[in-house]
Amino acid sequence: MAIDGLIILDPTGRPIIQSSYTTYPAAYPLLHIEALNNALAKAPREGSVDPVIYVGELSCSSACCHVEVGGMRFLATISGDVDPLIAFAFLDAFTEILQDYFGVVSVATLKDNFDIVYQLLEETLDSSGHPLTTSPNLLSDIVLSPSLISKLLASVSATPGVPSVRQGGSFGSNGASGAFTSPIPWRKAGVRHNHNEILFDVVEEMRGIVGKNGTTLASNVFGKIESNSKLSGTPDLTLTFTNPNVMADCAFHPCVRLQKWTRDNALSFVPPEGRFILADYQYRPPQSAVVSNVPIPLSLKANMDMGEFGGTFALTLTSRLIKVMENLELKFYLGEDATSAQCTLSSAGSSVGSVGSADGSWSFNSRTKTLQWEILNMRSSGSWILRGSWTSKIKAPRPAHAFQIRFEIPSYSFSSLKVDQLRLSSETYKMYKGVRMRSKGSIEWRW
Repeated sequence: MAIDGLIILDPTGRPIIQSSYTTYPAAYPLLHIEALNNALAKAPREGSVDPVIYVGELSCSSACCHVEVGGMRFLATISGDVDPLIAFAFLDAFTEILQDYFGVVSVATLKDNFDIVYQLLEETLDSSGHPLTTSPNLLSDIVLSPSLISKLLASVSATPGVPSVRQGGSFGSNGASGAFTSPIPWRKAGVRHNHNEILFDVVEEMRGIVGKNGTTLASNVFGKIESNSKLSGTPDLTLTFTNPNVMADCAFHPCVRLQKWTRDNALSFVPPEGRFILADYQYRPPQSAVVSNVPIPLSLKANMDMGEFGGTFALTLTSRLIKVMENLELKFYLGEDATSAQCTLSSAGSSVGSVGSADGSWSFNSRTKTLQWEILNMRSSGSWILRGSWTSKIKAPRPAHAFQIRFEIPSYSFSSLKVDQLRLSSETYKMYKGVRMRSKGSIEWRW
C-alpha cells in the first residue's frame, strides 16, 4: 500500500512543486489537481469540501486526499485499495517537517527554498510512494537547513583556496553519513549541551457535541505529551505517573519501550534530540462515573427567532470552571444569503458597547457569511451575552443549526494526569525537568 505522489498547490490552485509521477501518465496529476479545484469552486462555504475527493476520469479507482496549510493545499494522490489514513498521516508528518525547517510554511517560503523542499520530498517519499525518513533528527543531517546552508556558503566564499560546490567541493557528505552512524535511529551520536534539560507539555483537547436541549451527546478528550529534549550523551529516562489508568488507546514514539509500559505503566525511553511527541492517548473516565462523557466546561443558552429576510438571537455563555478560559471563539454560519449582522455585547448585566471591549468582540465576515464572537478571558463568575440580528436576501433564511465553539484553558488538564517522577540513568549529570499542562476544546452546540 503506497501513495502515488504529493502535490503542493498555491492559493490560486496552481502547482508549486510535486513528486515525480514516473510510472503514471502525464495527465494523472493534472486530473487530480482539476478535481480538487472544481470541488473548491463548487463548495458552498469555506471548509465544506470533502477531504477525500474521488477522481472518476481514470480507468482505475483513484482519489486525492488534501489538507490546507498556510493558505496552500497539500494533495496526496492514492489509487486502488490504499487507506486514505496513510495519505493523511504522511501529509501531517511532511507539514511538520516543513515547519521544523522553515518555521512558517507559506508560498514565499517554499519558493525561496525550492531546492530544500524538493530534497525533503525525495528523502521522505521514495519513487514507489512508500514513506521513508520522517524523523526530523535524521533529516537534519541528510538535508541541511536554510540557515546552515547560508553559513556554509558564506564561509566557503570567504575562504581563499577552498573549492566551491560547483568546483567539486562538498559540504553535505559528512552530515549525511553522520545520520546513520548512531546505534539509535532517532538520536544523533555525540550530542553535547552546556545546560541539560527536558520539558514536557501535556496537551489535551476536548471534542464534543451538545444537543439542542443542552444534553451532551458525545464528548471525548484526546491528549498528547509533547517533549523538548536538550540532554547530552545517551540519556536513559523513566517517566512515571501517579494515575496512569486515565490513559487509554496509547500510541508511543518509537523510543518508548513497550514492555516496560505494559508491565509497570512507566515510560522508559532514550529521547530524540529536540522536539518530539512522546505519547498520544485518549482520556478514560473512572469506571465509577455514571456516564462516559466528559463534562463540558461551559454552558450556552441560545434564544433564536427566525423571521422573514433574517432573524434575531440572544446567546448567553457561562463558564463551569474555576479556571479562566482564554481565547474563546464562537462561530455561527448565517447562511449563504446573509448580507449583514448587528450585535450588542454585555457582561454580567452591564453593557460594554456594540463594537467590543477588553474581554470580548464580535465581527461578521461577508465572504464566509459567518458571525464570530471572541472572548479573550472568560472568568468563572458572571455570564457573557451577545444579542443581535442579521438580514438575508431570501424570505426564508437558512442558517446553520449549530454553533462552533473553541477555547483554551492554560494550566489545566481534563484527565488530571500527574507526573510522579522522572529518573535518569546512564549519565551522571544533573538535569532540569519541567512539566506544563494546557487544554483546549472544540464543541458543536446545536440549537
